[in-house]
Amino acid sequence: MAHVTGDGTVGKALEVLDQVAAFGRPVRFSELLAQSPFPKPTLYRFVQTLTNQRMLAYDPDRQTYTPGLRLVRLAHAAWEQSTLAPIARPHIEALSSQVGETVHLAQLDHAHVLYVDKVNAAQPVEMYSQAGKIGPAYCTGVGKTMLAFIASDRVEECIAQQSFHIFTPHTLTGPEALREELRDIRTRGYGFDREEHEPGIICVAMPILSESGRVHGAISVTSTTERNDLAGLEAQVPLLRETATSISRDIHNWSFPDHDKKQATGG
Repeated sequence: MAHVTGDGTVGKALEVLDQVAAFGRPVRFSELLAQSPFPKPTLYRFVQTLTNQRMLAYDPDRQTYTPGLRLVRLAHAAWEQSTLAPIARPHIEALSSQVGETVHLAQLDHAHVLYVDKVNAAQPVEMYSQAGKIGPAYCTGVGKTMLAFIASDRVEECIAQQSFHIFTPHTLTGPEALREELRDIRTRGYGFDREEHEPGIICVAMPILSESGRVHGAISVTSTTERNDLAGLEAQVPLLRETATSISRDIHNWSFPDHDKKQATGG
């Protein structure tokens, strides 16, 4: 059952878009209706409006709906303007080349992980994370690392939104285990994924912080237990920290493009 927002018509329409996207394939109206909180006439009206606005695309032969091309254009603009990806891309490419492993770039989307970019190792490994995917925060290196450094008044709110589904024998099983892990990450300065989300997948993750300590996102070096171990990944922490610092510096320069010019001219 989809969740109904309290944001009026726009919020409800976005819920329908989310529902279509969540199927991950072309979907029939009857399938949407089976999972929708809206009555049939209301859902049909939303679907027709979204299709007319090119936010959904309709295939008359298959009688199915998919996210529309207008969404693709908006998503591309959001990727360029609202994510760290364009700024961080050269840095994570260089890091992946140096360490020979996959590098992820992520940001928090409410209490969950949004993977915004990924550079594969020379010998890539099949894994869940792909740019644009949402993942759990409590059992991923980037997720836990971001949670560890967000403002204290947000931590408990984010913990309350975790599902604590057990993916592997190493998955953290509840709020207290996560709180303890977050304390360790804050002390250490970086986090790990110890096969907590996917068997055989491990990583070390570093937060990307502003000068004031605000969390912009996180990066990770990811490998498999077949070709590396946590100690081997931890050896990459200096490079990971240097990369995170460089990304943070570039974010600041991008946010304040005239900063250096004003200083030079006394403005």
